[in-house]
Amino acid sequence: MNKIPFVDLKAQYHSIRSEIDAAMQQVMEQTAFIGGNNSFVQQFEQAFSQYLGIKHVMSCGNGTDSLEILLKAYGIGTGDEVIVPAMSWISTSEVVSAVGARPVFVDIDPVYYTIDPSKIEAAITSRTKAIIPVHLYGQPADMDPIMSLAATHNLIVIEDCAQAHGALYNGKMVGTIGHASSFSFYPGKNLGAYGDAGAMATNDDRIAAVCRMIANHGQQGKHNHIMEGRNSRLDGLQAAVLAAKLPHLKQWTLLRQQHAQQFNSLLQHPSIVTPQVSPSGAHVFHLYVVQVPDRNQLAQHLKEKGIETAVHYPVALPFLTCYQHYQHTSEQFPVAASFQDKIISLPMYAELTMETIAYISEQVKQLI
Repeated sequence: MNKIPFVDLKAQYHSIRSEIDAAMQQVMEQTAFIGGNNSFVQQFEQAFSQYLGIKHVMSCGNGTDSLEILLKAYGIGTGDEVIVPAMSWISTSEVVSAVGARPVFVDIDPVYYTIDPSKIEAAITSRTKAIIPVHLYGQPADMDPIMSLAATHNLIVIEDCAQAHGALYNGKMVGTIGHASSFSFYPGKNLGAYGDAGAMATNDDRIAAVCRMIANHGQQGKHNHIMEGRNSRLDGLQAAVLAAKLPHLKQWTLLRQQHAQQFNSLLQHPSIVTPQVSPSGAHVFHLYVVQVPDRNQLAQHLKEKGIETAVHYPVALPFLTCYQHYQHTSEQFPVAASFQDKIISLPMYAELTMETIAYISEQVKQLI
């Protein structure tokens, strides 16, 4: 069998090549690359807003910017604390530090990998201003108890949806449950651009307006700088690509879910922990993550068989070198600490075939 990539963006491109090429050609012909009134950007924002069922979508340069801009829009800064999960990509926590606040880590659920709501209240102090639950790997975080805690303690909830485009929690689209939400459209995401791209979403008119100003040099109209902002814009080419891909997202999600079911069926083994789907959620399997006894040995074996894998994430956030000054210990985050050496992500994308999934599963079980 040929080499099996971890993500096959070429296969996705070829499946909708005519639509992508036409969309990019229109941008070229109109030279609509950058601009506050870029029609391609506006069209995508409107389409994604309708898809989510939310009032405002404000595009920006990337998913990390979207989180940081939202924190700034809510006035979170020096002296404040923001609760984040112990397992995520560093964007979730580094944006907190970037605005001058402190990231406060909370351990994850032992089954679903998302932040454990039962451990959040103990982390709340008088300085806590927000919670950033991450819908990790495509699995929705348990939002109802999180929103209840936020209401009790007057906290802002910003959903990190970077890995969960189209996921549902109790029938609601993730990104529409908290006070605001952040999306990344990095190329490998379930809905990915052909470069960096991001967006924020909210039903709050004021926050939407402030986010737009921050992302566009703090302007309220040309040269009218109400505040100091930044340059974080979605360009016309990326917007056109995203708009062309968006109508396919539902089918791609269904295929990912079917692939995950097949993997789960074929990987039944006492030494393999396959991903579970929360009863309250609809997992979109941005990543298909399993736990095995010897992750490194399996990765090497699969590499020899032509199968690419990845690890998300080899070091839990509290134990990264950049957070050593907090002196966190594994006893504080026992679940994240125990998982970080066991998890491995197998190939997952809509274009996988049943034959390929069977081959990957066979090779995994051959070593276990």
